[in-house]
Amino acid sequence: MQKNMMLIKDSTSHKTSSGDTCSISAHTEAKKKLNSCSECGKTFTCKSGLQIHQRTHTGEKPYLCSHCGTSFNRKDTLRHHQRLHTGEKPHECLQCGKRFTGMRALRRHQRIHTGEKPYQCSQCGKSFSDISNFKHHQRVHTGEKPFTCLQCGRRFTMRGNLRTHQRIHTGEKPYRCSLCGTSFQYNATLQEHQSVHSGQRLYHCSLCGKSFNRESHFQKHQRIHTRENYICSQCGERFPDRGALKEHQLLHPGENPYQCLECGKSFVRRDTFQYHQRLHTGENLFHCSQCGKRFNRKDTLRHHQLVHTGEKPYSCSQCGKSFNRKDTLRHHQRLHTGEKPYKCSQCEKRFAHPSNLQTHLRVHARQNSHQY
Repeated sequence: MQKNMMLIKDSTSHKTSSGDTCSISAHTEAKKKLNSCSECGKTFTCKSGLQIHQRTHTGEKPYLCSHCGTSFNRKDTLRHHQRLHTGEKPHECLQCGKRFTGMRALRRHQRIHTGEKPYQCSQCGKSFSDISNFKHHQRVHTGEKPFTCLQCGRRFTMRGNLRTHQRIHTGEKPYRCSLCGTSFQYNATLQEHQSVHSGQRLYHCSLCGKSFNRESHFQKHQRIHTRENYICSQCGERFPDRGALKEHQLLHPGENPYQCLECGKSFVRRDTFQYHQRLHTGENLFHCSQCGKRFNRKDTLRHHQLVHTGEKPYSCSQCGKSFNRKDTLRHHQRLHTGEKPYKCSQCEKRFAHPSNLQTHLRVHARQNSHQY
């Protein structure tokens, strides 16, 4: 039978004490009905499995790491986490000698050698070597986001993404640089930071010789040479990333179907229009628990809260400088990549930031006014 995942089930039977024959699967189904989650309806074959699952709803994390204070809802997850501190990697791949902290990670790795992809999506036929990736993929079809942040209500398709997100609220920075003592929220950020110490840059542009320590920055830089860019549908201007294109499109007046009756301002998107209206009504739905300041957008509140925590989660992999906003980091990175996506339509001069272009355009406006 084919459901979400292609699996072959045994219909093994056995005799009960009364001599009646029944299938093991029938016993399993009966057990599942006894161990059903009252919150979401998910069923389990044993009571302990249900109890562990219920912690995802209650937020209970009874297992505490004595090294860093991080809490977990499962004992085996704590044990696996503690190996980050001890450096223990007891599971070794016999093919290549690589070692892992957990057996699941080893099994997942071994599929690189075997090419095995046992999990197949019945919706689109795509196959996966890891069950967590398979489940995550299925949510693309269903739109399901089962993991909710109890602090802000934001929802996620993967538990790992929720855990990573929660560090914004807790301020936890479990990854520490052994050379300078700086701590980071994410392992990837630590690795990028450590390359600043070593001076190692893995990605080299063969056209101009420039080097990068992040693949994403290298790929973005290459678009300067290849012109493989995001194109503005209104003027044909090309941009190396989607963020720069979106910023540019704000310069076009375009068709704005949502007009504010208070001030006449128009908007392309309904949600932006609704946010704007709160400026007139004074409706501020989101409150800062630290200082009481009110905001009409949740993301604006999140950015504001970084002022209190001092957190700067966006780190430049080229120089190590940190920022509290992603767009500020993106603007800063243009100092390293040399990218100048904003072009003056009158003299072809290019700029790294839209504000610089606007300042430059005023020079033309003044020059034109002196001619008359």
